Amino acid sequence: MPYRSVERRRVLAAAALGRDAEPPRLSADDGVPFDAVTGVILDVSPHLIIVEDAAGGQRRLVIAPWATAWRGGPVAPADLPVGARVVIRALKAGTVAERIWADATRLTGTIKAVTGRRDLTIVLDMGAHRGERSITVPYRSSGRIRVRHPQLEPGYLFDAIGMVDGGAPLALLPATSQPPYRAAAVPPPPPAYRGVQSKISGTAVWGDLPERGVAYPMLETSDTGCADAGVSCVGLPYLALGSTLYVRNVCDGRADALPIVACGCVTGRFCDRCLECGTSPRGRIVELSAAAYVELGGDLIKGCFNARIGLG
Repeated sequence: MPYRSVERRRVLAAAALGRDAEPPRLSADDGVPFDAVTGVILDVSPHLIIVEDAAGGQRRLVIAPWATAWRGGPVAPADLPVGARVVIRALKAGTVAERIWADATRLTGTIKAVTGRRDLTIVLDMGAHRGERSITVPYRSSGRIRVRHPQLEPGYLFDAIGMVDGGAPLALLPATSQPPYRAAAVPPPPPAYRGVQSKISGTAVWGDLPERGVAYPMLETSDTGCADAGVSCVGLPYLALGSTLYVRNVCDGRADALPIVACGCVTGRFCDRCLECGTSPRGRIVELSAAAYVELGGDLIKGCFNARIGLG
């Protein structure tokens, strides 16, 4: 019998795989997420920043004396330009800014073409739902990028952290060491582990998702319209768009229950490790929106944290 309900899918999956049918729940042992404020800077001074959020409302935050900011590199918070898009890690119910990332972007995908000698232009295939994106690797950043991405050739994966400057995406920092295999040759997961674990550990990263939540690799193609879905070197079970994942940052214990809002068809092709606090098991298990990533204690410049997800 055909079905579309996320709740119906959860019950059937739990019965088939021996998992708890109830969605993930937070407990007293879970660390409290930070507040994340996102929007566009309307005004900023050494002590106050005013941001317009997506709903058109204004958020006024006091800038903590110890606050730091990044826009292509470390800057004083007061030097951030009006009009910059920011993600702010905030304290005291979202009223005090302590970390600010301005115009940050994540440039992740499969290399389609590379041109240029000093400044490089790379065309990335970022997945069926995000399309192609032409990015620039400035000469000042190319050495660092090439050390971690030795195969700047079509067919290989690319992952960098950068900023949007005047509408142009610039790749400034390598987000990972480039996998040695081509994007079409992702190592398969051990068959014995596929879909049988209720808690799965691996790497959590962030990306430019359109809404707060996570992108997850193992989604049904009929739900997403993405023929590239369902690829991962981790033994992840299939879930539906709209399902809820319990995501825990094992580095500092912060956790939250987040909706699956997008297909992680590119995320699942990275069979790498996060080295932020110890070494994670191999493979990316979720890609979080920038806001959700910051709420769980992540640093947008470091680009990953060791994570454990619970499946409901």
